[in-house]
Parts: sequence; C-alpha cells; structure tokens
Amino acid sequence: MRNIIQGTSLFASCAIMAMATPALAQQAAPADADDGVKEIVVTAQNRTQKVNDVPIAINVISGDELKKAGFSTLNDIDKIAPVVQLNQDQGTVKVTVRGVGTTSNDEAQDTSVVINIDGEYINRPNVMSMALFDMDRVEVLRGPQGTLYGRNSTGGAINFITRKPGRKFGADGTISYGNYNAIRADAGVDVPLGDIASVRVSGFYEDRDGYNKHPAGGGFFVFPAYAAGRSDDNNAYGGRVSLRLDPTDKLSVNLAAEYSQRKFSPSIFAVADLNGPGNGPTGGSCNNGFTRVAEGYPQVLCIPNNTNLVSKIDRNEYVAPLYGIGKVKQDSWAVRGRIAYEFSDAATLTYIGGYRSFSGDPKNRITLPVIYQSFSFRDDAGTQSHELRLNGKIGGVIYQIGGFYFKEKLDRENGFFLGPIAPPAGTYLSYFGRKISSESKSLFGQVEVPLGDKLTAVGGLRYTDNKRDAVYINGTPFVNYNTAPIPVRPDCPTVGSCIVGGPNFTLLGAGPGRKDLNAINAQILPLGSKDSKVTWLAGLNFKPNPDTLVYLKASTGFKGGGFDAVGTYKPETNTAFEGGWKQTFGDHRQHQFNLGAFYYDYKDLQVSVLLDTTVGGQTFNAGKARIWGLEASASIQLDDATNFHTSVNYLSAEYKELLAQFNVFDLSGAINGIGDLDPATPGVQQPNFAGNRPPFSPKFIITAGIDHTFQLGGAGTLTARADTTFKSSYFTDFYNYRDGTQEAFTQSDFSLEYQTANKRYSLIAFVKNLENTRPLTYGSFVSAGPDDVFNWSFGTPRTYGIRLGVKF
Repeated sequence: MRNIIQGTSLFASCAIMAMATPALAQQAAPADADDGVKEIVVTAQNRTQKVNDVPIAINVISGDELKKAGFSTLNDIDKIAPVVQLNQDQGTVKVTVRGVGTTSNDEAQDTSVVINIDGEYINRPNVMSMALFDMDRVEVLRGPQGTLYGRNSTGGAINFITRKPGRKFGADGTISYGNYNAIRADAGVDVPLGDIASVRVSGFYEDRDGYNKHPAGGGFFVFPAYAAGRSDDNNAYGGRVSLRLDPTDKLSVNLAAEYSQRKFSPSIFAVADLNGPGNGPTGGSCNNGFTRVAEGYPQVLCIPNNTNLVSKIDRNEYVAPLYGIGKVKQDSWAVRGRIAYEFSDAATLTYIGGYRSFSGDPKNRITLPVIYQSFSFRDDAGTQSHELRLNGKIGGVIYQIGGFYFKEKLDRENGFFLGPIAPPAGTYLSYFGRKISSESKSLFGQVEVPLGDKLTAVGGLRYTDNKRDAVYINGTPFVNYNTAPIPVRPDCPTVGSCIVGGPNFTLLGAGPGRKDLNAINAQILPLGSKDSKVTWLAGLNFKPNPDTLVYLKASTGFKGGGFDAVGTYKPETNTAFEGGWKQTFGDHRQHQFNLGAFYYDYKDLQVSVLLDTTVGGQTFNAGKARIWGLEASASIQLDDATNFHTSVNYLSAEYKELLAQFNVFDLSGAINGIGDLDPATPGVQQPNFAGNRPPFSPKFIITAGIDHTFQLGGAGTLTARADTTFKSSYFTDFYNYRDGTQEAFTQSDFSLEYQTANKRYSLIAFVKNLENTRPLTYGSFVSAGPDDVFNWSFGTPRTYGIRLGVKF
C-alpha cells in the first residue's frame, strides 16, 4: 500500500506542476507542421548524425513510438526491435542479438550486448529489469561495437537516451488502463530557469496483476501462507530530475539524478517432473523420449533430448511449486552527467559519467521446482563508469580519441532451502557468498579519412584491460534446522569466522537459524582474472549522392574472461565482416530501403549451464562458432496518409566446437552431471555439442506493418496501425532438446489513435499480441540431487487497453 501511495503521489506531483500554470503552457509555440519526412538523428558514433549516414545496422525508436508501443522496461525491447531476443529468468533480463548474448546471471559474467543509459554502462541482468521511463529515443546497434563502445560489446549495443529539459515551459503526461488491471502513468514538466538553464522533473507509476495464474494445489494445501495466485506481476515507480545548463555557446552541461523501485512476484517456472508418472524412462532403459549417454558408466544415464512435455503445459495457468509464489523488491539510485566544451570545430572535449547503486531486499524469496526456495540475504551492487573523449574535424578528417573507466563492487549472499517443512525447520541445501570487485580501463581512437568526394576510409583501435577479484564462499555441509547447530570447523577460531562478514548478515531474522548458518562448514575460494585485448575496426564508406550509403567493414569484438565456482573460462572474441546499403528515394525522400549482410567468426564463445543447486552454474568456452546472416528492411509512404514498413532477417548460427557437459537423468539416482563420457579411457572424453545452434537464434524474423491517418477536419485525426512479427523456431539453450524448442509463431498488434487538431490530446485504444502467443523465454533441463525437472518461462500474453495523453 505504501508503494501505491508513493507512486501515485509522484505522478500527481508532476501532473499538478503541469496543470498549475496552464496560461504559461498555452503560450508555448505549437509543433511545426510536417512538411515532409523528418530526418532521424542519432548519436550511435558519439556524434550527431542522420541515421542514413551511419554505417551501422541500427534500429531507432523515438519517444512517441515508445509510448505508443507501451514500452516501460527492457522486457519490452522486442516490442520495438523484433531482431532482439530476450531470455527472462525470474526477474533477470538477458539480451541476444544476431545469435549473440549472455544466458548467465553469474556474478563474474557480463552481458555480450552493451546497455547504456545516457552513456552510463549497465552490465548486470537484474539491473536491466528496472524501469526505463521518459525516453527520447532508443538506438539498437547490431554487431560488434568494439572500438567506440568497447567493453564486452561482441553482440551489439542498446543506447537509451532520456528526454532532456526543454528551453520553454511545457508539460506532458499519459495514463493507461488495460487488462490484468494494468495501470501506467507517466508525467513530465519542463521549467526554464532564466536564459541558460532549465529543469525537467519526470516520473512514472505502474501496477498490474500477474500474467501467470496458479490454481489451488502445489503449495496451497501444505502452506496456506504461500497460497497460489498469480506470478509475473509488477509494481514500480520512479522519478528523475534533469538539469540542463548552457552558460555559453561553447559549454553544455546535462545532469540527472533518478530513483526507481520495483516489487514483483517472479514468473514461476512451469515444470515437468521427469520422475513423475509417465514422464521419465521406463523398464530400466532410456526410452520415452530419452537417449542414453556415457555408456562407459555402470549407471544408466539418460538425457531428455526428444521428450515433448512442454506440449502438455497450459502457458497461462499451471501449478505452482510447493512454496507457492515468491516476492522480490529492488531499488536503484543513479546519478549521470555529460559535460561538453567546444574549443572550435576542430576539438570538442566531452566527459560522460555515471554512478549507480542497486540493492535487493534481504527478504527476497524465489520459489523453485519442486520443493525448493532461494533466499537472497544480500544483493548489492555499486557501479561507476567514466568516459573522457576529444573529437572534432581537422582538414576533412573526423576523429575521436578517449579513455573509459568502469568499476563495480558486488556483494551477494543466497541459499537454497529444502523442505519438506518451512523455516525455521528444514534444511539449507547450500549457501553461496560472493564478493566481487571488477575494474576495466580502455583507450580508444577512431578516424574517418576522406578519399575523394564520395569515398571515406574508417579505422579505429581500442585497448581494454580488465581485472576482477573475488571471494567465493560455498557452504557445506547442509545446515539443518531440525538438529543442534553444526560444530564449527576446526580451523575456524570462532563461530562465523569462516564466513566473510558472517556475523553481520541475518537469515530470516535472528534466532537459531542465524547461529546454524554461522557454523556452516564453508569452502572459501579466492578467485581472480586478468585479461587485455586490442580490438580494431577498418572500413570503407561510399556515398555517391546524399541519398545513398554503401559500406563495408571488418571489426573485432572482445568479452573478458572470468571464473565460477568450478573454474575459470577464457575471453571470447569475434571477428566480424559486414556490408550494407542504405537508400532513400522518392520526391521528398519519403521511402527508405536497407540491405545488409554479415559474417561472424567466434572463438571461445562463453556458454553457460546450470549444474545443480549445490554447485551453481558453470561457463564453458565454445571452441568455435560461425554466424552469418542477411537483413533487409523497407519503409514506403504509399500516399500522404499511409505508410508501410517491412523487414526480413535470416540468421545461420552453429557451434563448430563446444566442449561442455550433460546434465543426466540417472536411473539409479547417483549422478546428476557427466563431463567425461568414458572414465575408462585415458584423458577426459568431454561431450562435444558441435553442430548445435546457439540459443534464441531463430533463422527467420519477418515483420510487416501499415498505418493510415484519417483526417477529421477541425476535429483532429484518427490513425489506425497494424503490425505483425513472424519468428521461426528457436532453442532456449545449447543442448537443442525438443522440450527446449519454441516452434514458429506470429504476434500482431493493432491500435487506433485519436489526436486533436492542436495535437495536445490523444486517446489510443490498443491490443498487443492479438494471437495470445506466449513463446518460450526460458527452457532448461535441471538435474539436482534426487530431482530431475524441465523448467519453462513464457512471454507476455495478449494485452489490451486505452491510453490518454496530454501535452502542453
């Protein structure tokens, strides 16, 4: 209730400011009438350019388009850029572009697709799930961005650019209501402060019911306090204060401070218990969709490569695990700034910096199949990123040089709790403590040299140096609440001394549970990694006329190595070749056509897999992976009132070598995972998944859309929009099992927007995902202790509603 009051108050404050001075608001000059197609301006190369002049495959979505799409968090990114694939795992968001992404939430793992908010580098998947609001535009850059963006951008980059304070007084707001009792309110006010400064205050509030329904059953009859209901709900609010200063023609300053909070029930996994009747092998052999592996072992070890249990799942309603529905609360503070001074046309010095603090509530609880819970005692992260850049134009040569610094401190503690009865009784199966410090430094430079009137050569270099230190604490043996405290390890002089910071954390409050955990027999692992790399870019841009750009380039990407509780893994590298053609045509350049092709040669691609709850995840290096594709898009203005757009993306992706391990169904119950197929043969005979396809990599993504505006004279306009996206089948992990396969599907959106003649008021009725298709966003087989389960999560169902907008 407190969050609802806070969120509503934040929105109301912005709205009151907007309505308190209507006379001033009405003095603002109306928007200029459209007299042609507007040029789209981006900063993808750290300078202002028309999007058609940028030699990068890029999607650009304006703030107005974001509002119409109902964009609010990174979970919605595939609404606005269908080429982006999402892997969603109980509150974390992992992004894949062109078959390249990170499927791990490991503390020593960073994303392969860089996320920036006004230049602030974001590397943590759970931070990415926080709200994004009051956006000016989003730029989705496909392919390695190793020179200018550098750190870990082997797959691409997504730039979120927030709305900056306007120079005139103005206010805007939207409020929407839809199914699942979804309420979303956004508001912002621009206030000029004399001739050189202005402030923007903006905020949002969101609340909706969960998308997944869980009927009575599972944990309901055992623990009424954990009664089933709905998961994947959301309650969030946030605000931002932005300051813009232009004290001289040469100096510009943009500062922002923001806070956001999110409370939600993580999407519960749908699950198939492979030990349940009819789900597993029968008769002591691997059948019923299972195949035997590692026949050198005396046990009968099976993998569920051809089961079809997901077909039995109702993706909208399924049984919750024993402990029902979990709860997660997250808070995030951020301060960002950009200061630029233009010495002359030849030199502009720019500093961009950001600080962020992210924290999870110590009472956060996630429920897991079949009878497990994960308690997060601590989840704190503090990051800072800084970039200093000098750029300009000398004698026709466009250049930029600079340095980048990033630092993160991460502190996590969590434990897996095993029933059959609730705390304070029961057993903690494992405890994980993670304290990590990461640091990255880079130097970069890029030049564009004209080779005549129409041809330009581009070259760039970036040197990156990464360092990461950590203390991993793996708790063993079990902590049992039903017995006396476990004796302290002989090499621990006092209770809790073998836990870093042990006496300072609480577990479900004070009491016997805390004493037991302090007495845990902990394995303490000091870990670290260092790596450095020079990445480069070389290309040619041919511009025979203002309407045409043809480009060819070769570049390299680099993602630092790291470690997990099992061992270390190497950096991944990508050598990419890409060519493209961007063409505008028509009397008023109202038509656009883009065509591109790319080829990636990956080495040591980092691939993650969950081993079991007592060990955690492990990251393997795929020896080689080959990815190539073709992309085409077109935007055609059929007449003065009608626009049509379409795109076709083809992707070929394959591991050429991937030495990993099998999670196995052991008929004897003794083994959960196999990394050596034949222990009788000298040397490790590790499973090789060469030929498999990387996860979340559909071969085809095809989009089409049309909008038509009906003129209503002095009453305004009515615009109808329809869009559809087709995605061919894809896998959810590198095993490529049948039950980890999402079949081909379509999702279509439709909306009607009424806008008054002065464009100050609008009303939109919308429906999204008309087919009510809920594709897999997670799917994996997990073998842990006595349990063998297949887990799934699903995308957003059909949503519909109305949205009212006002602008002064």
